Amino acid sequence: MDIQQDTQADSAALVSAGQSAGQLPAGENRETLLDYYHQMLLIRRFEEKTGEMYTKARIGGYCHLNLGEEATVVGFCSGLEPMDYVYTNYREHGYALGRGITPEAVMAELFGKEAGCAHGRGGSMHLFDITRHFMGGYAIVGGQIPLATGAAFAVAYRESHEVVACQMGDGTTNTGAFHESLNMAKIYHLPIIYFIVNNQYGMGLRVEKGSAVSELYRKACAYDMRSERVDGNDVLAVRDVMRAAAQYAREQHEPYLVEAVSFRYRGHSVVDPDRYRDEAEVKRGREQDPLAHFVARLQAAGMLNERDEQAMEERVEQEVEAAVHFAEESAEPAVEGLFDYIYAPDDVAMGGN
Repeated sequence: MDIQQDTQADSAALVSAGQSAGQLPAGENRETLLDYYHQMLLIRRFEEKTGEMYTKARIGGYCHLNLGEEATVVGFCSGLEPMDYVYTNYREHGYALGRGITPEAVMAELFGKEAGCAHGRGGSMHLFDITRHFMGGYAIVGGQIPLATGAAFAVAYRESHEVVACQMGDGTTNTGAFHESLNMAKIYHLPIIYFIVNNQYGMGLRVEKGSAVSELYRKACAYDMRSERVDGNDVLAVRDVMRAAAQYAREQHEPYLVEAVSFRYRGHSVVDPDRYRDEAEVKRGREQDPLAHFVARLQAAGMLNERDEQAMEERVEQEVEAAVHFAEESAEPAVEGLFDYIYAPDDVAMGGN
């Protein structure tokens, strides 16, 4: 859906559109689709276990879960290349897993352990892995957008071929950093994708009440930027949109905005009682379960049977339990290393690798 096309898409219709057809697109590879299923299931079970560990005080600080957004997360990651850079907000556990950070390294980071992907210094909202070009989660709403835009400027300046993908929530589109960054990205022709996860609530405020333009992809038209809205409950639809956006940004050296309409199952964070949504709304949202619908599509296509499904459940359960065990057994950061990783090493600061 280009910005020049009809912009009056209905959110509810969009959310169910990709799944109502039921059939998988022709030419899809079974192993690839089963890998998407594995990733989605891993994120679901990992986040459920994360919530449990938080209630047991094994995880501290703030903690935001991707429950209900698994198709959005996996589709986003699957549409990018390993060399591309990813910046996210604070709801980023699934994105870290989707970029290939091991469940052990992510869980250890949530536990604040030295073996975590940020050596226990970041915690839930600041996961990081430079080897996978996962440039971190950011706790400040919109804090990642100028940084991602700057990274895209660096890519353009050195004339390399990476794309920067900057994930954010719907509420972020009302901040000054969002509009300033989009303006600069268009002026300087930067290879960046701004990816909005519209889970329909910015904390406790419904998007229609918090934004004058509730169809958030339309905000790109102010900057003459291509944009598209996609069913965030359809992993293949999100993947295909991300692939197209990445190809456009990479080849045309222009920014692109994608809005994925999704639904979070729980409150804004693990301590949010979620009293601003009535039971009927939550029930409707859960009926669009992206994992259940994807399983149904795989079964209908003859790519998944009950035995395979059970085996996948057992595999993922073992992976998550292993991640918790690893985190529990890992060492705490040493007091002597309190000031490590605050500044870049001297060789990096002086232009080394």
